Amino acid sequence: METLQLLQDQLWAIWAGFVRLLPNMAIAAVILLVTWIVAKSGKKIADKLVRNANMRPSLRELIDTLVFAAIWGFGLMVTLTILLPGLTPGSLFAGLGIGAVAIGFAFQDIFQNFLAGMLIMLREKMRIGDVIECEGIIGKVEHITLRETHIRKLSNEVTVVPNSILFKNPVEIFTDHDERRHEIIAGVAYDTDLEVAREVILKAVQSAEGVNAEKRVDVFAREFNSSSIDFTVRWWAGSKPLDMHSTRDAVIRSIKRALDEAGIEIPFPYVTHTFKEALRVQRDGEEATSPDRAAT
Repeated sequence: METLQLLQDQLWAIWAGFVRLLPNMAIAAVILLVTWIVAKSGKKIADKLVRNANMRPSLRELIDTLVFAAIWGFGLMVTLTILLPGLTPGSLFAGLGIGAVAIGFAFQDIFQNFLAGMLIMLREKMRIGDVIECEGIIGKVEHITLRETHIRKLSNEVTVVPNSILFKNPVEIFTDHDERRHEIIAGVAYDTDLEVAREVILKAVQSAEGVNAEKRVDVFAREFNSSSIDFTVRWWAGSKPLDMHSTRDAVIRSIKRALDEAGIEIPFPYVTHTFKEALRVQRDGEEATSPDRAAT
């Protein structure tokens, strides 16, 4: 009977505490609702302010996210102090400091991506719309969040990349400027006058569609190849992948046409066979003789 009475008293105490906490729970629910409204409105206001400031899209999104998170953090702290009257802001921050160590170890990758996302949004390079390459992934940056970046590959698939990968590894940005330098190899036959070939290739590249003729076009003799003497051909054109493919197509066609008109050969690979002993040649209408018969 004493055990039953003790259990009954404890259940009654829990119920009484719950009833006393009902007003605080109602106030906390109202505060959460107000926090949600204020956070949503604050994000819209911040978005309008930074939009008028002509900031980068990634930086605007970072500011919107931080404003939204700050309002929710303050609202949750107020809600906890109402639900737990003995909890003060000082004890709350102290508890958060102790718990942050355990949470940090448990969610290390998440916090790492979160911090990397903030730093990526703050830096000026790698804007939304840039074409980049990182760890074998080539595509256009479509969306940057605090945890991950969406990269639309050139074949139209989307790759979701954790921000820590983009922050810790080298990232090649193809569209950092409007133009970049492109390069191909062009070969001519060994009996070609290289000065003439160089002038022909140079004029062909300068006249090709899409090539910026105001910037320098380079035609350098590169190496003695197996069947040709190769030139390195460089020119400036648009930085997008489509610009690269279109100007490369125009340059190759223009060089081929110009070399044909100048009578300069673009050689096929030649193979020379060397034999240890001389071979006997048989002419049409003659009977071939073997080395043994020729010696008798």
